[in-house]
Amino acid sequence: MNRLEGAVVVLTGASSGIGRVTAKMFARRHAKLVLAARGAEALQEVVKRCVDLGGEAIAVPTDVRDESQVLALRDAAIARFGRIDVWVNDAASYLVGNLEDVPSDLVRGLIETNVIGAFNGAKAALTQFRKQGRGVLISVGALAGRAPYAKASAYCASKHAVHAMNAALRQELVGTDIHACIVAPASVDTPLFDHAANYTGLELYATTPTYPPQRVARAILRCAARPRREVFVGGAPLVMTLLHLFLPWLYERIRPELAVESHLGPTPAPKIAGNIPETLPPYDDDAGWRRGRAAVVERLPRGPTRPLAPAAGGE
Repeated sequence: MNRLEGAVVVLTGASSGIGRVTAKMFARRHAKLVLAARGAEALQEVVKRCVDLGGEAIAVPTDVRDESQVLALRDAAIARFGRIDVWVNDAASYLVGNLEDVPSDLVRGLIETNVIGAFNGAKAALTQFRKQGRGVLISVGALAGRAPYAKASAYCASKHAVHAMNAALRQELVGTDIHACIVAPASVDTPLFDHAANYTGLELYATTPTYPPQRVARAILRCAARPRREVFVGGAPLVMTLLHLFLPWLYERIRPELAVESHLGPTPAPKIAGNIPETLPPYDDDAGWRRGRAAVVERLPRGPTRPLAPAAGGE
């Protein structure tokens, strides 16, 4: 980890959850941080915390769906620090509901954030890395990208695309000192589920087992210091990936029930668009799932609601 001292790190999705925790971990190692997210005020708070921890940090409000904004993010990093050593693609949205129930505009918005945003970040980073002759690109994937699950078809498709992009990119980088890494966690205790677009008609919980965001952040820092092609965070992603790969018939029989039992509660909930149209609070390290959700179940507004219709399948 000593090699991270003074490293110039661009980090998207830095205002909340994994990105926020990762920024603070880099700051403790005295990295130079260029932090990006849509929420300018929340981003400035993270910058202040990073400076207090010993890092140097600037905020560049960025919507990763817009390539021109991502290029401006890259240029801001170069203008301030002269180079980029590590680029972390962490910005993501979440959408749940049966495939036929989720609005097409929200699916499009999620793909633009999770997939196009990752492509935009990779392209911006690589053009600079090629000039430098070195660099580390780290994309935050997910178990969903390796072992899809029911009621999250759009999200699983988006994360599968991120995994595929990195796999193809690694082939393009053979023989260079440029690395494309992917960090793949399962369910993480972050506000992702508070920010989610939910079209199931039921309250949403983090699936179990739920890992702390600090564990994912440590994996990102390890990849930055010693690049690895793919890192699973926790045992669940590896187990589920192997089950899906070698016993797909069994996986597809048991996984839908596990997903529904651990992901959805018994209480009806309005159908909401979450943070896909626009950024929303809360902006926290975690969401309290590992401490007991009852303490934080009443949170700030989750975004536009749409008229609640009966969920498919009698749920």
